[in-house]
Amino acid sequence: MLGAPADSFLLLATAAIATHLWFKTHEPASFAPIYLAVLGIPALPTFILSHHVASPVYAVLIAYPSFYALVLLSITLYRLSPFHPLARYPGPTIAKVSKLWTVWMSLDGKLPQYYKKLHEQYGSIVRVGPNEISVGDKDLLPFIIGAQGMPKGPLWEGRITPKKNPGSFNLINTRDLSHHAQLRKTWNRAFADEPLSDYREIWIRNVEVFMGELEKQCAAGGGYGVLDVARSINLFLFDFMGDLAFGADFDVQHSNDKLGLQANMEKALFVPALTMQVPWSAPIFRAFPSLSEAMRDFVAFAAECAKSRASSESRKDLFYYLMSNTEQIPPDAVFPFLVSNSVMAIVAGSDTTASVLCNAIYYLLSNSNDLRRLIAEIEEFFPGTRNSTVTNIDTAKLADMTWLNAVINETLRLQPPVPSSIQRAPASGSGGKMMGPHFIKEGTSVVVSTYVIHRDPRYFSPNPDKFWPTRWLNDKRANNVTALETTAFIPFSLGQANCVGKRLAIFELQYVLVLLFSRYEISFAPEWDQGEWEMGLKDRLVLVKDRLMVEMKVRSYPG
Repeated sequence: MLGAPADSFLLLATAAIATHLWFKTHEPASFAPIYLAVLGIPALPTFILSHHVASPVYAVLIAYPSFYALVLLSITLYRLSPFHPLARYPGPTIAKVSKLWTVWMSLDGKLPQYYKKLHEQYGSIVRVGPNEISVGDKDLLPFIIGAQGMPKGPLWEGRITPKKNPGSFNLINTRDLSHHAQLRKTWNRAFADEPLSDYREIWIRNVEVFMGELEKQCAAGGGYGVLDVARSINLFLFDFMGDLAFGADFDVQHSNDKLGLQANMEKALFVPALTMQVPWSAPIFRAFPSLSEAMRDFVAFAAECAKSRASSESRKDLFYYLMSNTEQIPPDAVFPFLVSNSVMAIVAGSDTTASVLCNAIYYLLSNSNDLRRLIAEIEEFFPGTRNSTVTNIDTAKLADMTWLNAVINETLRLQPPVPSSIQRAPASGSGGKMMGPHFIKEGTSVVVSTYVIHRDPRYFSPNPDKFWPTRWLNDKRANNVTALETTAFIPFSLGQANCVGKRLAIFELQYVLVLLFSRYEISFAPEWDQGEWEMGLKDRLVLVKDRLMVEMKVRSYPG
């Protein structure tokens, strides 16, 4: 006869501890080891126990729950013990036990605000997961995301698409530093001076459509237009990035996104925002087609656009420059590379810029003195403002507009487009990495919340939580600026993985703000609750937004 019941329970306990030892320093990045642990490991103890109970069913009902309970108990005790590598870092107990807590806190899109509260309570370094810390110290940034930094962390394993649709050729998703460096060369060429100049014609064409749509809405209202300007900007930038990436006329502005293209893109951000917190859960979600349908539909649409663009006449758009610099990409991977990176460009280039534009408009309308100062500066730099058109703005002047750029910087500071999820980790096989005086063991993730650092009073004072563009003006003493640490200002990240499209994004922000406020008188729509805006901002890796209802009227000038 097989061993006594006590033997089966001893084997069960041993199996549970052995399972825990495997998970001791790493939360798994795939579902396979979880599947093995949940179903396979308890099988032998269950088989032994089945010879000592009335039915094999009873053995299963006893052994499996006991195994799970023992594994969870062992993991919990270790993660809370002084023997854990991150034991010296403070943080909420529940976060030390499981990253599922972060998933819960991410559901409403307010993870940046939660991290800010944690840093206010616990200090510059907070343990926010079993094997993850959040860092809010600017002096440690070079060791995390700077030149001396680390590769991207496991968060990205929870966001990439299945292997049959290779995310490994996507600049943002790539974790390997050497592979990223190869891809980055291609992207750097696509955003050099000559390509940026070539993109101007594409930009002008789409801005003309945008301004034309605003004119229609004002004309339909007898000179006044009440509209959701956030949606108008979303559609405009989605059209522009589609045109830039594929030479495709998405036509979401004229059609009001009748096919749901832009809406699908935003819907597709929700599930990855959760699975990136627990990367092993991503395959589970992928197993349910309805949960990833929006992204699948959008990628399929993008693939068709890429095929059409590849067979069309050449023009110097983003697709052209990416396709012209694929010598380091394996031949059979060129098309997946073009699709994946073009999709990335549309998501990263439209949503992020749109969120900054809309936040800038919101803050200006909420602060009338700041708005008046911007309008005065526009009139100073562009004396013919009353006759401003899309094509007669002298873009060389934009960089010299001190107040305009202060407004943009302050908006980027308060509402960075990627608020909480810049994650890095020591390279696989390295054993660990020094982060200043702190040794970060391999298997530990380090997250930087831009939202937290940008609102730290040590770096931005006074009024770290207030929209105050004055802090960016040159005379700090005269303006009573007590702290302005530009090394803590990281809206585009740092290092070799910083935002490759930064120059284009800044240009877009400058251009649209000048055009809108020179052409229109803009105010909040009557009876619209202004508090709705900030409540509607949600972190889905990038910042997504709700309605921004405004009243617009074509500006009149004396004389």
